[in-house]
Amino acid sequence: MVELAEVTRKAKAWACYDCGKCTATCPIARVGGSYSPRRHILSSNTGDPREVLELETLFTCLSCGLCEQRCPAQVVYTDIVLACRELAHDEGIEPDCPHGGTLQSIMRLMASGGTQQNRMEWLDKEMQTEPEKGEVFYWTGCAVYYDSLFPDYDFDALSGIRAAVKLFNKLNVIPVVSPRERCCGHDLLWNGDRENFELLARHNVKLFEESGAELLVTSCAECLRIWKKDYQSFFAGTPPQILHISEYLVEHMPELELKDNGGLKVTYQDPCRLGRHLKIYDPPREVVTAVPGVELVEMRRTKAGAACCAGGTWSNCDIFAKKIQIDRLREVRATGAEVLVTACPKCQIHLSCAMKDPNLGEELKIEMRDVAELVAEALT
Repeated sequence: MVELAEVTRKAKAWACYDCGKCTATCPIARVGGSYSPRRHILSSNTGDPREVLELETLFTCLSCGLCEQRCPAQVVYTDIVLACRELAHDEGIEPDCPHGGTLQSIMRLMASGGTQQNRMEWLDKEMQTEPEKGEVFYWTGCAVYYDSLFPDYDFDALSGIRAAVKLFNKLNVIPVVSPRERCCGHDLLWNGDRENFELLARHNVKLFEESGAELLVTSCAECLRIWKKDYQSFFAGTPPQILHISEYLVEHMPELELKDNGGLKVTYQDPCRLGRHLKIYDPPREVVTAVPGVELVEMRRTKAGAACCAGGTWSNCDIFAKKIQIDRLREVRATGAEVLVTACPKCQIHLSCAMKDPNLGEELKIEMRDVAELVAEALT
């Protein structure tokens, strides 16, 4: 069992000034929610798990990391959130998951290993991939399921991963795309279910190591966070190089022959996991601006200060999340951009959902594309 006192010590909770900047910064608090990171820090500082488990807002945090970004004492609040949720899970306390808990159920089925997946039908005939062995492993994550799970959201998660494979092939790379891949466990971990997360981690790391690949690339910001930070201890030896698709493309853009699309104004959404969690801000922008004829216009809040898509870990979806999404989409529309470019399929899901608002849908609506999709569309 996780030791709360040890986690809070390492997270520097003891250094909290009690200044309230975290609560004033919190996206939920700013749209009217009662959530207070400061209150959680003060409760966890007692070292008594009961102080934390009695908090009604235990699963409210979006884990976006904005409060950490602005904390003058450099308290690592997201580590405290992880520990508190693990304690809660051990006590049988779980969030009221949206979508009937379907996604968590699927993840736990994968963790048990008792299911046979059919996750390769999205591949077009002209796409070249290897099922087991190769130098580059392309990690698709749960994006292969999202179109089926959210058919009413008018978005296409498969377009982004198809585009990535086409770009690999254009670069004369045949990536490993494994039919035995399972969910990375990101959402289970952030909901406190470490046991099932570790089952997934061991399976996935073994799968990668057996492939003989020297590089893992993914289009999902949350999968990237898991592989780069949370899977490290599961590798038998030195962990491999792990890149987001935008980082990979930055290195290879000069090798791609791209046509001018005649002028397209886009803006870019920084995913929390890619940005504040991993400090990857420039590669997606460099890829976007390297596409001939594309103009990037930034939103008011970008990079370290970017607004969250308010989806987080499938642990909550309420009026406050919707307010955050609506505010962000208004910010998108204010740029005058024709397309919103994303670097994580979860951002597309949550922002697409907000566009379905029956009263504000037309005001918020904008076309969205994955960063790899934008590049693939410009291939000659």
